[in-house]
Amino acid sequence: MVRYTGPRIRIVRRLGLLPGLTRKNIKNRTKTPGQHGKIVFTKSKRLSLSDDYRERLFEKQKLRFNYGINEKQLVSYYKEAKRRKGSTGSLLLELLEARLDCVIYRLGFAPTIPSARQLVNHGHVVVNNHVVTIASFICNKGDMISIREKTQSRKLISENFETQQQKRTLIQRRMKRVNLTKSRFHSLLPSHLEINPDTLVGKFLSPVKRKDVLVRVNELKVVEYYSK
Repeated sequence: MVRYTGPRIRIVRRLGLLPGLTRKNIKNRTKTPGQHGKIVFTKSKRLSLSDDYRERLFEKQKLRFNYGINEKQLVSYYKEAKRRKGSTGSLLLELLEARLDCVIYRLGFAPTIPSARQLVNHGHVVVNNHVVTIASFICNKGDMISIREKTQSRKLISENFETQQQKRTLIQRRMKRVNLTKSRFHSLLPSHLEINPDTLVGKFLSPVKRKDVLVRVNELKVVEYYSK
């Protein structure tokens, strides 16, 4: 199955909020697509066998569309997570969050994962002083992510980062005003990354923590889906 390139709002209305896929507003679109669409984000109280399968399928599709990968890639990540020691679901999320396009997005260099993938593919991103053009490149602890020394590259990413920094500053002010210490805001920098706002050099500190994963997904359902 190839990567999805169609309307993104349709996917969000079907599966729920996918921060990596799009930033578009679905304020007035509260139903799933179609004439007889159902209210988004509702769950039936009693699940039949078909409903249980549908729930596992939906959770799997959330990962596919949020991280912009195809079925073959997701299966390979699942097999790699299963091979490692630890919780398969958590390891699966760690692998997906360690992809270079996702790291670029979480650093604030791009507004979405698809746009971050485009930056990587076009050679704007440098990892450990080497240009990397593979969006699926897995970042490891200590990796340094920066921008290529080209005027076009720095201008493009600087504009994206400045917009993101303004959002972060506004959110942090609001959090301080209401004495809020924890949040899942898309714009905030997760704890497994750090960035120097002056040089625009980011660092991959460690695998992502479960609380820092933005997409609301039940990874155990994904494991159940592939283990059947």
